[in-house]
Amino acid sequence: MEYFETKELSERAILAGVHTGCIDPLDDSSEETLAELARLADTAGAEVVGTMLQNRPSVDSAQYMGEGKLDELKNACDGLDANLVIFDDELSPIQLRNIERVLGVRVIDRSMLILDIFARHAVTREGKIQVELAQLRYLLPRLAGMGAQMSRLGAGIGTRGPGETKLETDRRHIRRRIGHLQEDLKEIKNHRELLRRRREKDETLVCALVGYTNAGKSSLLNALTGADVLAEDKLFATLDPTMRALELADGRLPMIVDTVGFIRKLPHHLIEAFKSTLEEAVFADLLLIVLDSSSDELDQHIEVVSSLLKDIGAGAKPRLYVYNKIDQKPEGLVLSRHLPDADAVLEVSAHTGEGLDKLIETLAELLPGKKQKVRALIPYDKGNILSILHRDQTVLSEEYEAEGTAVEAFVDAQGYALLREFLTERE
Repeated sequence: MEYFETKELSERAILAGVHTGCIDPLDDSSEETLAELARLADTAGAEVVGTMLQNRPSVDSAQYMGEGKLDELKNACDGLDANLVIFDDELSPIQLRNIERVLGVRVIDRSMLILDIFARHAVTREGKIQVELAQLRYLLPRLAGMGAQMSRLGAGIGTRGPGETKLETDRRHIRRRIGHLQEDLKEIKNHRELLRRRREKDETLVCALVGYTNAGKSSLLNALTGADVLAEDKLFATLDPTMRALELADGRLPMIVDTVGFIRKLPHHLIEAFKSTLEEAVFADLLLIVLDSSSDELDQHIEVVSSLLKDIGAGAKPRLYVYNKIDQKPEGLVLSRHLPDADAVLEVSAHTGEGLDKLIETLAELLPGKKQKVRALIPYDKGNILSILHRDQTVLSEEYEAEGTAVEAFVDAQGYALLREFLTERE
């Protein structure tokens, strides 16, 4: 018997974009966005063999780039043996069809690339549903440009008669599938709201870790809580939200939630698909915004995060900014303390542990229900007060003395009022 060695086909990609010099640089293509696109391609497993950036006043509505530049891109594909071209913007169905016709290789855009990475990293049922929903919403208007086998309309013998065209069948199937996925997500959202109402009833505090992708949110969660959440030097290594408890000095146990990373040019349908996940930030008591202090594009990352928080309805939440990776920060770089709506700004390293104690202290200050340590002597005939104290506050110690029970406790404002007349000492 003859054996053949099989190996996965390598995808050699060229990245392409159009720089228009538009007013909002976050929506424009540039050397920086192509560098980010290269990291996305690497995360998806493609080998980047070249880049091409065209300067023109606006993108071409029919084929994105100018005709001459597309011919140049085709020659580059042939010369570099590239079998994939990734565009830095979301392509329309017409652009996608026309570009593939000229280049003769597979073409995807930034949205398709991000969706591919999301599909690889989705672990939970909710994450997988969200990814599939976003993929189908993206695919639906582009069916006609996905190849002749998917766009054969009735024309000639053998194609007419009862039934639907394949294209319409595909569309109908996708719309039906989207409906099923939306129902599934609705059930998951209802369950999430039930859990959230339970947390609110139990007065559980929530701090949401948000920030640009690969800023080190998962590493910071692990460092703070001793969790073992996957933390890789890849974009979108974390897709599904992870929640861990952090014990503060005063006994409070806030939940720290790790959320999906933000990125510039994040398509609207992706934001919509992941809205239920991002709602963890909307309903959090505090946003812990993690920034990569070693990044050359720190200012743009801050702007993207601030803009997306506003888009999802979390723009007015209290904010604690944390410059992470200060062990990798360029020497001499002074990090700004004037950040959008900042309640506090800190510098930490999740890798070395530098600044983590100060971070935990600041979390205790900014989260609601801050408690103070007090000492009190509760008369024996006021035993009900001691019972309430054990039920609602954090009792550190108690000793039985002649006049009553001496207690040391962390108390909130309500507990302080309860003990006011019996206080012997407070910090």
